[in-house]
Formats: sequence, C-alpha cells, structure tokens
Amino acid sequence: MQIEKLVAEALPDHQVLEVLPRTGGELSTVFEVRLDAEPTAVIVKVYADEWAWKQVKEVYVYSLLKSSLSSVPEVLYVGAGYTVLTKLEGVPLSQVEVAPEDWYDVYHQLGQLVRRFHGVAQPAYGYVVEEVLDPKPDNTSYMAGQFAKKLQEFADLGGAADLHDRIESYVAHHSHLLAKATDPVLCHNDVHEGNVLVVPGASGWRITGLIDVENAIAADPLMDLAKTDCYSIRNNQHKLDGLLAGYGDLPPDWQPRMTLYRLYHALELWDWFASTNNPAPLPSIASDLTKIVG
Repeated sequence: MQIEKLVAEALPDHQVLEVLPRTGGELSTVFEVRLDAEPTAVIVKVYADEWAWKQVKEVYVYSLLKSSLSSVPEVLYVGAGYTVLTKLEGVPLSQVEVAPEDWYDVYHQLGQLVRRFHGVAQPAYGYVVEEVLDPKPDNTSYMAGQFAKKLQEFADLGGAADLHDRIESYVAHHSHLLAKATDPVLCHNDVHEGNVLVVPGASGWRITGLIDVENAIAADPLMDLAKTDCYSIRNNQHKLDGLLAGYGDLPPDWQPRMTLYRLYHALELWDWFASTNNPAPLPSIASDLTKIVG
C-alpha cells in the first residue's frame, strides 16, 4: 500500500518523513504519517471497497461536529477509498495507567466532552450515514425495532432460550421508559477508553479528543452514557460518578433508562462476538445480561 502516494495527492506541498501503522478500526486500515511541514502529522484511514459507505459516514459526522467541537479530528482530504484527518494529540486512555483516585477527574472530563458531542440535534431516531436511515419518529419505535432485531440474532446465533425470553419480558415491562426520550441527538455510540485520547497534565491525565465515529446514531443521549457504562465503567463508582457529574443535568428516570440501554448494548455485544466466531467472551456477557433481567 503506497501511503506516500495517497498523501502526495492529498497534501502535494508536503514530504512524507515516516509512515507508522496505528491500531485502527475494524473496518479500515489506519496510519500515522509524519510530514516535513505543518501539519507535521496526519492520520490516513484506508477503506476496502465494501466499506466505502463507512468512509462517507465518517466524513459526514465529522462535518456535523466541525463548528462545535474541537476535540474530534478534522477532515483534511477525501480521496477514493481513503481519508486524511488531523492527528489529535494523545494516546488512547485504554493504554495508560490511571491512579484509582484520578478516575473521577478523567471521567468528569469525558462527561463534559460527551455533553458537547450531544449538542448536534437530529431530525429523527435511527442509524446515521449521510442522513438518518429508515428514520423513526420516536424513540419507542426505534428501540423496539432494535431490540427485536438483536433478540432474533441472539436466538439465531444459539443464545440460551430462557435468557432470550427473560430479556424479551424485561424489555416489554420497561418499554414505557422509551417514550420519555423526545429529542434525538447525534450519539457517538462507541465512547469507550480505546476511543478517548489523553495526555499527561499537571494534575493527572487530560482528555484531548474522541475518535472513531463510525458507529454514530441519532438517539436518546442516555444511549451513549449507557454504552460507556457497559463497556468501560463496569461497576467502578469513581468513573460513573465522574461521568455523570461532568455530563450535567439528567432526567429523573435516568437510572432505569440507562439500565434498559445497558441491556441493549450487552445484547448487541453478545451477538457481535457470536457472529464473529469468538465465543470466549460470551459467558461473561451472558452473566451481565442475567444480572439485569434476573
């Protein structure tokens, strides 16, 4: 792969000094490219043909955030099957050592960042590409469809029938909570520690950015907080307290709604691992599901 040629097309006045493979997304190959002039480093994401629509989505979502959020990459160039982005300072939070007493502050910063991300209102509920696909007028119809889809996948992939039925019953008994969300916003839908960049600060780690918007949806903002809770917080009260305090005002019913959304995210994750023939995490995720539904 001639990354130098791609960069020459995108930034003809720059000379490539070094190309470094980066840990990247599931759907793209990611490189850090160091240059001889400003910007002295950029990110190049290369997409296979079958994921061209994901490239389109990423460019669109970053365009929505450009005027309101500096903590996400800026698109510098869009080529055939590749995108050049600004490189944000920092390394993934998942790769650094954080003292237990510092988690509250880190997640307080993250809550503030997620709140700003949610400042982009959406016209309907649904999956985002260059618009909301198959837009749903309300959260109830959107999430009912999502739960039905993921439960069917769970059954088709060999999930336990009794757990399937308990999840289905739990969703039915708590579906009234979905109607409480009335204002869809742009949700990152993958705010975990691998997508949060940090640098050392004078009094601990400082968050510099949030990357990888390829899962973005138009949804209840509590969906984002619930996924962070499901994927990264995992019963760490310092993290949860910091996230919620940084995020700010929450609706009175935020706890049961977040629990319902955590159930959805765990179900979706079980389906994904099962569909990719990775059975090792399935018992642990099934245990998480059981703790919610009883």
